[in-house]
Amino acid sequence: MEKKISKKTLSKSFHHWYYGNLTCFSQEHMQTFGYLTSMLPIIEELYDKKEDQANAIKTYTAFFNTEPQLGAIIVGITAGLEEARANGAEDVDDETINGLRAGLMGPIAGIGDSLVVGTIIPILLGIAMGMSTGGSPVGAIFYIIVWNLFAYFGMRFLYYTGYDLGGKAVDFLVGAQGEALRESITMLGGIVIGAVAATWVSVTTSFQLLNSEGEAYLVLQDKLDEVYPSLLTAAFVMLCWYLLSKRKMSPIQVMLLLVVIAFIGVLIGFFDPGLVY
Repeated sequence: MEKKISKKTLSKSFHHWYYGNLTCFSQEHMQTFGYLTSMLPIIEELYDKKEDQANAIKTYTAFFNTEPQLGAIIVGITAGLEEARANGAEDVDDETINGLRAGLMGPIAGIGDSLVVGTIIPILLGIAMGMSTGGSPVGAIFYIIVWNLFAYFGMRFLYYTGYDLGGKAVDFLVGAQGEALRESITMLGGIVIGAVAATWVSVTTSFQLLNSEGEAYLVLQDKLDEVYPSLLTAAFVMLCWYLLSKRKMSPIQVMLLLVVIAFIGVLIGFFDPGLVY
C-alpha cells in the first residue's frame, strides 16, 4: 500500500518550521534543528519502526541555513522526497536529499535576502513610518499585522508548493531562470532601499560662521544644498553601507557608532537636535 503524508501531518510539519525554524540556533548548526523538528512529524507517520525512523531522521542532522521565509519551499520539497523514499523510490536516498538541500540553500538565501529583507520589509517599514507621523501607533500595528500575515501565508504557500512539485522545483531555482530572478530582485531591492533612504533619512548640519555683530555670514547647510542637495544624508547612508558590507560590522555596532557621531556632533555644534527645554 502506497504511503501518503496526511494533511494534518503536513500542516504540523509546516507550523514546526514557521514557529521553530531558528530552534536551538547557533553558529555551528544554524537552522539544522529547526529543520529537524519540521521533519519529525513526517518521519513518524511514514515509518512505523523506531529503527527506520532513527535512520531517516539522521538525514536531517546535516548543517542547514537559508532565508527562513523562502526556505519553506525546501522543507516542502524534501517532505515530498521523503514520502517517495518511504514508498521505495530507489533514486531517493540520504545523499540525494542532502545534496538537494545543500544545493538549494544558497540560491534560496540569495533570492530571499533580496526579496524579503531587501525589498518587502523596507517597503512595509516605509509605509508604516508614514502612518506613524506624529507619534501615531497605527504604523506599528500595521507593520506587525501585515508582516505576520504575509510571512505566514507566503511560507505556507511555498511549503505546499514545494511538496507538490518535489524535485521539479530544483531546475527552476538553481538554473538560468533562478539566476535571472535573483539578479532582478537584487536590482529591485537596491532601488527600494535607495528610495526609502532618500525619503525617510535626513541629515543636516547647523554649523555656521558669525561676524562681529553676531550675524551668520556662512551657513554651511545652505552652501551644501547649492552644490549637492542632501549631501550629508547620502554620505551617512554610504557610510552605513560601507560599515555593514565592507567592514562586516553588525547593525547594532553601526547604530551605536551613529549615536556617538551624533552626540559629538551636537557637543561641538555641528548638529542641532532641535530640543526645546
